[in-house]
Amino acid sequence: MGPNSAVAAAGRVPPAAPAGGAASPAAAILGRVFVLYAIPLGLVAGRMIGGRLEGLQRVAIRWGPLALAALVVQILLFSPLAAGVPDVAARAIYVASTAAVLVAVAANLRLAGVPLVAAGAAANLAAIVANGGAMPADPGALATAGIALGGPSNSIVSADPLLRPLTDIFALPAVVPLANVFSVGDVLIGFGIAIAIAAAMRRGAERHP
Repeated sequence: MGPNSAVAAAGRVPPAAPAGGAASPAAAILGRVFVLYAIPLGLVAGRMIGGRLEGLQRVAIRWGPLALAALVVQILLFSPLAAGVPDVAARAIYVASTAAVLVAVAANLRLAGVPLVAAGAAANLAAIVANGGAMPADPGALATAGIALGGPSNSIVSADPLLRPLTDIFALPAVVPLANVFSVGDVLIGFGIAIAIAAAMRRGAERHP
């Protein structure tokens, strides 16, 4: 483990935040997911294959409220409101809410791209469970992304975690907007989301030639 791992293992670790600043709980959860880039990528790809935005309105997403509720739980969990929650309970809640998102994703496997999203979510969940309820982040990757630490987070700093290939061992350089660390699971999720958006747009075009 890295030099900060002993501290990390004892409690929730500060979230990834740009050096010189602090991330909000929402930013700490959403910002680490580099798959946010997948949304514009999917929109561009959808237009390139002749898709229409109207197609996105027709996508029937099952169990969407479950995924949304799980995200809200995580935002609250890593906010000052949950400062008194014991670490063991916090990690259990994080695992449960992450599993809930996976269940919601699995309910939509019929949609193009979603199987990739499910595979990525499962990989992330496996890494989180194997490492005691938190996603390990490689110290070198954190340095590449220019990440500072501060406040509670869903991550731990570790140079030698269990299931290391599935953890946050990659990073977007600090010069890139929304720079952060990410995992192979995040890559799969990102491509899956982009495919799902483009495919939905394409279906919209087919209904309105």
